[in-house]
Amino acid sequence: MAKKVSKNSRVGQRAANAGSGKDYVKVVKAIKDPATGKYTYKQQMVHKDNVKEFFADKK
Repeated sequence: MAKKVSKNSRVGQRAANAGSGKDYVKVVKAIKDPATGKYTYKQQMVHKDNVKEFFADKK
C-alpha cells in the first residue's frame, strides 16, 4: 500500500521542479481576417508569465 506524501514534501518537490512543463499553458487567440471576416485561431504553448504579452501582440 502506498504511503501518503505530506504537504511539506510536495512543496519542496515543486521548488525542485521549477522550469518544468507545469509552468506552460496552451493559449488560443481568435484572429479575424479583414478581407473575408472569417476567424482563424492561433494556438501556442506559452510560459504562464508571458500570457499577457501573447494576447497584447496584434499579429
